[in-house]
Amino acid sequence: MYKTIICDLDGTLLNSQHTISAYTHDIIQKVKAEGVKVFIATGRHHRDTFIFKHMLGLDSFLITSNGAKIHDENNREIFSHNIPANLSRQLIKMDIDSDIVQNIYQDDIWYCNNYPTMLKDFYKESGFSYEKKPFNEISSEVTKFFYICNANPEKLIDLEAEMITRFKGKLNITFSLPTCLEIMKRGVSKGTAVQEVLQHENIDPKDAIAIGDGLNDYEMLKVVGKGLLMGNCNYRIREALPNCEMIDTCDNDGVAKYLEKTFL
Repeated sequence: MYKTIICDLDGTLLNSQHTISAYTHDIIQKVKAEGVKVFIATGRHHRDTFIFKHMLGLDSFLITSNGAKIHDENNREIFSHNIPANLSRQLIKMDIDSDIVQNIYQDDIWYCNNYPTMLKDFYKESGFSYEKKPFNEISSEVTKFFYICNANPEKLIDLEAEMITRFKGKLNITFSLPTCLEIMKRGVSKGTAVQEVLQHENIDPKDAIAIGDGLNDYEMLKVVGKGLLMGNCNYRIREALPNCEMIDTCDNDGVAKYLEKTFL
């Protein structure tokens, strides 16, 4: 029997309204009562994610910013893997299409150059919000860059290709959503963070299940004993991990249904 569940948030544990259903909440409580550890691993900021950890009553580690930050059971930061200042400055100096909204997580702060209205739904539970600051004033390490383009998401594909060529393996470049391109320090991913957490907890990765829906879940799904893909997952992650089992969608409580069948 698996000892640990590591779960993504948006498109996975959360439905398309970015909330946790009552059924999912109930199943998580019952699974915890069976002695199974439940961890969250998300691209979201840690200040935004604490609310979901609290709602679920989790007493476990929290992986945020796609593995750049790890907080312990008491919400104390124990690991931090920021993008070095020289690379951060290079990213800031890039000429980015005006349709693309640029965002930076820098430790406890979220900076944005043009807040997209659609993001309000993502943060309605926590109330977490951005600050405006000229990016050229940022000269130190950055936790994560992310770029959003809803009107023309294909522009993010072009940006991804440009960054891969320009930085040649110096960064981890991935998509959390088709409309959101994310940039972390080289070697930083949910997968590396999961390995750190499981080692700290003395849990063998083969005894863990991970569940996700986006390309930023790739490494996490690869390092555990069983990786599960949501029915609503990005087609690129489905193609990249064809042997992963598919479960129901986030709007049909896919995670809760699988956990009930497997653990209860």
